[in-house]
Amino acid sequence: MNTRTRGLASLLIALALFLSVNIIANGVLTSQRLDLTQNRLYTLAPGSRQILAQIEEPITLRFYYSARQFAATPEFQSYGRRVRDLLQEYVAAAKGKIILEVIEPEPFSEAEDQAVGFGIEQLPINAAGEVGYLGLVGSNSTDDEAPIPFLNPDRADALEYEITKLIFTLIHTQKRVIGVISDLPIQGGQRDERGPTAAPWASINMLKEFFELTPLTRDVTSIESKIDTLLVVHPKALPVKTLFAIDQFVLRGGKALIFVDPLAEEDHPERDQQNPMAVPKTDSNLEPLFAAWGIKVDAEQVIGDPDSAVRVNFNSARGPHEVDYLPWLQLHGDRLNQEDFITNHLQGVNVGTAGFIEALKGAKTQLTPLLSSGPNSGLLTREAVVTVRDPNALREGFKPDRGNLIVAARITGPADSAFPDGPPADEKQKTTPVSVAPLKSALNGIQVIVVADTDVLADRFWVRMERVLGTQVPNPFANNGDFLINAIDSLGGNDDLISLRSRGEYARPFEVVNRLKRDAETRFRDREKALQTKLKEADAKLKELRLRPEAGGDALLSAEQRAEIERFRSEQIKTRKELRAVQHDLGRNIEQLGTWLKAINIGLIALLLAIFAVVASFFRQRRAATGTRP
Repeated sequence: MNTRTRGLASLLIALALFLSVNIIANGVLTSQRLDLTQNRLYTLAPGSRQILAQIEEPITLRFYYSARQFAATPEFQSYGRRVRDLLQEYVAAAKGKIILEVIEPEPFSEAEDQAVGFGIEQLPINAAGEVGYLGLVGSNSTDDEAPIPFLNPDRADALEYEITKLIFTLIHTQKRVIGVISDLPIQGGQRDERGPTAAPWASINMLKEFFELTPLTRDVTSIESKIDTLLVVHPKALPVKTLFAIDQFVLRGGKALIFVDPLAEEDHPERDQQNPMAVPKTDSNLEPLFAAWGIKVDAEQVIGDPDSAVRVNFNSARGPHEVDYLPWLQLHGDRLNQEDFITNHLQGVNVGTAGFIEALKGAKTQLTPLLSSGPNSGLLTREAVVTVRDPNALREGFKPDRGNLIVAARITGPADSAFPDGPPADEKQKTTPVSVAPLKSALNGIQVIVVADTDVLADRFWVRMERVLGTQVPNPFANNGDFLINAIDSLGGNDDLISLRSRGEYARPFEVVNRLKRDAETRFRDREKALQTKLKEADAKLKELRLRPEAGGDALLSAEQRAEIERFRSEQIKTRKELRAVQHDLGRNIEQLGTWLKAINIGLIALLLAIFAVVASFFRQRRAATGTRP
């Protein structure tokens, strides 16, 4: 066998070996995964794996994915493949406890009827009325169902969280119980300026759709274990025994969402008859507990932010006009934490006369901002806001010297009790009875969300009630209600679910291609702008010539003027050719780049195998020439 034949045979053997390894791997190593993506998009987080380990009875996941219909919609088609691949990761990690069904609903098929029956959204594909489906439905052995009607590619960073939350819901089917302590009429039925039987706030009505709300008295001495999360709204001078109950609930692993306020505009206390000129007390705080949790909420000052201020109507001596009201803020964009699931997909949250949260020096807990003011914000005194008659007066003396103040934050980590000496004494100086031994520190860290504003929950800051067919229907203009639901949902009653974070972007743009496009478009716009300028100048000049009085309204163009116009037209044609050349170069550069990418992806492995075969053949021939056995 000559050298050429031996080299060719080695190459064929290497190719056959490569194909054999792939075939064997596909049949035997299906449970083995290697995630080489930058953001580890296909690697389940430890929190997800912990929740999967809790599955006792099999869970069925039905993934409705219109792969063929999405052929003309690459965004949905590629995202659907990613969802399918990630679901297979769940199947592998669940060790037989998850059954995955990938269903492609054909038009007018039984599968399509099932998808519609489960509430999967119909996604329009074209003007002909064709629709596709990209949704997920989970069910457990007791026929409980949990759907995700639309797996939105815009929420790709939250994909693992949504799927894991769905599985968690099917494992824990009982409705979560939310304990509520409030000194505001959030659940209605209490007297205020709106009437003796005020309706529940729209934000609380939203909560009732998802959770079971249990009202607690403001003098509660213990919080039952059935309560999953505690919602505390505007706690005004709570009894010390109630503070101790909240303290122990949080230390034992209970979750809490707390709304306090230096100036609660929905609080309307009766004026002091002995001192009618005194400013009513409308602030709230949980200072002893906050100090133990490593934070402080200022009870005397309100955030002002000219960049985020809400424009309000004001009747002045000069008549009605709009002004920026510094204490009312519209928080959006970078004012919302883009890395936390509570806020990263909200458009905007409105707050009114909000306070601010700051971490205490030496705090053991971690403070993660959720809502913040802008870089040009500052502080206003509560008295100034209460007594002001002209909103413009708040700008006088305002100093934007406290930027990026925290309005809402997540507090996590180790914390000690606010009552290190044990349960406090009651009014009769007798020890408050407790059913279990009090804790001096958190068992596994605390999970608390604090919001330095209560007006964020009030209807007038985020929703308009409209009457439709005799029924009051909420029409939101801000995401305040979504913020509340997301916060309760994120606390979730499970540390594994809370631990899940954004996994980064799935869509990886072709940066070189985009740069080529931007460069070409920049040149295109510059040339187009120059051309438009010349056109405007020529039109103005022609109009001027025609309107000259001596021309009788229709001036004749001189030979010089006609030559100038011809030169301009030639320049116009030349510029258009250059624009077409730029576009042609753009397409050619992108095509060349695509060819190189294909060559690298397709030919690299074959080239490496060929090099390996040639090197192996060389060393074999060398050993044979020296008489060494191979």
